Amino acid sequence: MISSLTIVVCGILTVGYCLLMLAYHIGWARQKGFGLPDTYLPQTVISIIIPARNEAHNIGACIDSILAQKYPASLFEIIVVDDHSEDDTVAIVEGYANKNVRCLRLADILPEKQINSYKKAALAAGIAASKGELIVTTDADCVAADKWLVNLAAIFERDKPAMIVAPVTYSAKRNTLQIFQLIDFMSMQGITAAAHKLNLGNMCNGANLAFSKAAFESVNGYDNISHLASGDDYLLMMKINKAYPGRISYLKSPEAIVTTAPQTSWKGFLQQRVRWASKSGKYNDARLTAVLILVYLFNVTLLALAIAGSFSSFYWLVAIGMLVVKIIAEYLFLRGVARFFNSAWITGYLVLLQPLHVAYIVVAGFLGFFGKYEWKGRNVQ
Repeated sequence: MISSLTIVVCGILTVGYCLLMLAYHIGWARQKGFGLPDTYLPQTVISIIIPARNEAHNIGACIDSILAQKYPASLFEIIVVDDHSEDDTVAIVEGYANKNVRCLRLADILPEKQINSYKKAALAAGIAASKGELIVTTDADCVAADKWLVNLAAIFERDKPAMIVAPVTYSAKRNTLQIFQLIDFMSMQGITAAAHKLNLGNMCNGANLAFSKAAFESVNGYDNISHLASGDDYLLMMKINKAYPGRISYLKSPEAIVTTAPQTSWKGFLQQRVRWASKSGKYNDARLTAVLILVYLFNVTLLALAIAGSFSSFYWLVAIGMLVVKIIAEYLFLRGVARFFNSAWITGYLVLLQPLHVAYIVVAGFLGFFGKYEWKGRNVQ
């Protein structure tokens, strides 16, 4: 009886997971790539807002990559908002003898006190001081390809979206931690594009996100979500999507990829993913919630079967079957995404890192439910 029930439950979860991966595979393939017109001449004024806290070792490369953009210098500005840094972040930014680079100090606007969302406060301060029609957000540890801004402007002028979601990848070295992060992150990027195409729920990443300043102001920015530590990207997207249904674009172009640094320790990686997972209880999207529940239950079941196998090898056999199906389904989806990000080599590690992936999904999801984590030297909830 127990064995039959186990097979039924595991079968339902496995079929559901496979269908989900197949849907993502189809969605990614159907998401059309964006091609920059040969005769395109940009007209949009862009403000790039970069929140930064203790980023002295990264901020220079970030600014340099933006100043090197193939975009008219008269049409963009860089606003770095320093979030109470204790290193040389401010000195480095202020050292740029370029009128396009400005530094705001959050300490002059908002004294450091116990609040949950310094990043939203920094972004809001930068946006308030901006002059651009299009707001672009990125992180201080990111670098962009030189046609990043021109692609964002071109799709903005063509489609008139309220928000643009664009791709992000990691600059991963070939060690276990960074390979694992790249696979996980690349999967999320592929899902973001596929879900957008298939209307399976909106996702985004604040490292490469753009929205019209008018749309931001019309939804009152981060009002009503500023008390939440995370979600400066997704929760804002939900507000804009509600006010401007159907006006979120996905920019599928290798020229628009922003590259960010992976975490350098397992602790840092887990804290980052717990921070991301802490948004899960705030999703006002039944489709995305259903997907998250399916994925979590599938992985919890795999872990439970692995433990139960100590009492009966039958459970190990079921777990192996589910794991094989999981690997095949994920490989079929990920291979196309990996080629887009010029990282096809990464798919060879799918098999080796599966046990780690299952454990990570279970642990990060569980800890994210409580919403407590440490980030940038602060304990937040």
